[in-house]
Amino acid sequence: MQRNDQSGTPWFMNGSSENSNSINNKDLSVVQDEMYSEALAYKKCTVYAERFGDQSLKSMANAHAEHHRQHFDALQNYLESKQ
Repeated sequence: MQRNDQSGTPWFMNGSSENSNSINNKDLSVVQDEMYSEALAYKKCTVYAERFGDQSLKSMANAHAEHHRQHFDALQNYLESKQ
């Protein structure tokens, strides 16, 4: 992943405006859309995990659900840091 600074912050999370603690409406909309997509993917994976009979498929679906939950949490933390 491309990084812009020494702290390891991804390039897309570095504010390009003078006030890096704010987020413009367009960026907010994009982040909210991504959060919705991650929440939907999480929900789908958990539903599949509940319905699979094969333990390996169930484990894979649960791992993917956790992956999407972590992405959602990262986006939520990013938004909270901009308030």
